Amino acid sequence: MSPARTGWSEFKIVGLMALGFGLVGIDRFLISPLFPTIAKELHLNYSDIGYIAGALALAWGVSALLMGNISDRIGRRKVLTGAMLLFSLLIGASGLASGLMGLVLVRIVMGVADGAYTPPSISATLEASPPKRHGLNIGIQQMMLPLCGLALAPWLVGQLLPHMSWRWIFVLFAAPGLLLTIAVWKFLPEAAAPDQERNSFADWKAVLRYRNIRLLMPLMLCWLTCLITTSALMPSYLIDHHHLGLGQMGGIMSAIGLGSTVGTLVLPTLSDVTGRKPVMIGSTLGVAGSLWMLAHAGSDPAMLFVWLAAVHLFNNACITLTVGPICAETVPTSLTATATGVIIACGELGGGGLAPIIAGHVADSFGIEHILWLPLGAMGIALALTLFLKETRWSAKHGQ
Repeated sequence: MSPARTGWSEFKIVGLMALGFGLVGIDRFLISPLFPTIAKELHLNYSDIGYIAGALALAWGVSALLMGNISDRIGRRKVLTGAMLLFSLLIGASGLASGLMGLVLVRIVMGVADGAYTPPSISATLEASPPKRHGLNIGIQQMMLPLCGLALAPWLVGQLLPHMSWRWIFVLFAAPGLLLTIAVWKFLPEAAAPDQERNSFADWKAVLRYRNIRLLMPLMLCWLTCLITTSALMPSYLIDHHHLGLGQMGGIMSAIGLGSTVGTLVLPTLSDVTGRKPVMIGSTLGVAGSLWMLAHAGSDPAMLFVWLAAVHLFNNACITLTVGPICAETVPTSLTATATGVIIACGELGGGGLAPIIAGHVADSFGIEHILWLPLGAMGIALALTLFLKETRWSAKHGQ
């Protein structure tokens, strides 16, 4: 049953999905500004940090692939509430880890929960939205991840670390997730009628027939290579390469959240007017230029803040257009979460999973000052791919 046909308003559904995605952001990125402190206490190196970030991303990708399709067949609410309950409990469990393997194992299970939440939440948001507001509403929903996970969390970490252990900081964020889980179960209508006859492999094969989906898969890999590399290893880059203090690091890291939030909301909304493809191409160029400037910004905190914010302003706009309007406007409604899951899986397994591991080894072998070359290379590939996308904004029907 479509949410639009229930008594629920578009605003309420988008709001619930946005709050949930904000908690997913905290769940995923709260650990990033804590990495230097955790690494010191648990004796971790840059490669270990890469493994911890990569483990969650790999689990996220596999879970999104499987659970996106399941939510298309059994409905959104069951998948969403189960995922929210699991990641709310496990964010607190991160504080119990006593070594590298403990952190990796917790992050793997958290990745399963976060990945399960993402495709059905995007689908529920778009199903509640008229096409003329696809960009705006998915921007509102998606911006909560960077706002909470990449802006609010680093600021709070900077404020809390002088007064409490990093372990208790994780525990603090479990309660809001549990409350929101109850709200979603109680109020969210099912977004799809159960369909037990469908086959997952047939659904995956069906979405891969669309050229846009085949292009969006490697594009998502490029966007996440940039996102994860510059969030997981940037605190160590700022402290170890630029020799900044914890307070300065926390302030600069909040630029990721600020830039991501603005880009996620503003540029997809602009695409409601101009079309998706022009905004995607322009944003890709914006990421590449901003990465270059970031690499040559020196140790000036103000310039590091500005260019790090710009990188993520453009990069998160690309992510939002990829998993949201372009994907949803390419495939039939009955396959939106399946298609989103396929795209996210490709991005997370490659860009989210392998990229930080590679970047960690690059930092250990050649110096952490060289990690920005990895996302710069990814942007070159992305620019070539975006040129072949088919515009979806003015499509009256889904087409290949």
